[in-house]
Amino acid sequence: MLHNKLLIMDQNQKQKFCYVLRLFPEYFELDGWTNEASKIVGRHFNYLKKLTDEGNVIMAGRTLNEPMTEEDFGMVILETSTREEAQNIMNNDPAVIGRVMHAKFYDFSLALLRK
Repeated sequence: MLHNKLLIMDQNQKQKFCYVLRLFPEYFELDGWTNEASKIVGRHFNYLKKLTDEGNVIMAGRTLNEPMTEEDFGMVILETSTREEAQNIMNNDPAVIGRVMHAKFYDFSLALLRK
């Protein structure tokens, strides 16, 4: 009986997904950045801020190495009603559209979250 209640609760909850962002190599070094690339990253930040305010983004952040390398990444953890909605969020990220970063999509299970 408890198992059935848990299944019903899970079906009513929004789903979790994440995408990992990586810079294209030309942006690893600071001198590779253009004014346009900086503007795109500003739009990327504002896009994620809006989605956070709307409740779709749980967390967004990045590694802090300078200069950045192929090992460095950003991550966005999403909570949406459908996988398609989450994939659309990733595909419409200004950093992805503007080709400053490329992204890979994942299903995600949030195990622990600080209160």
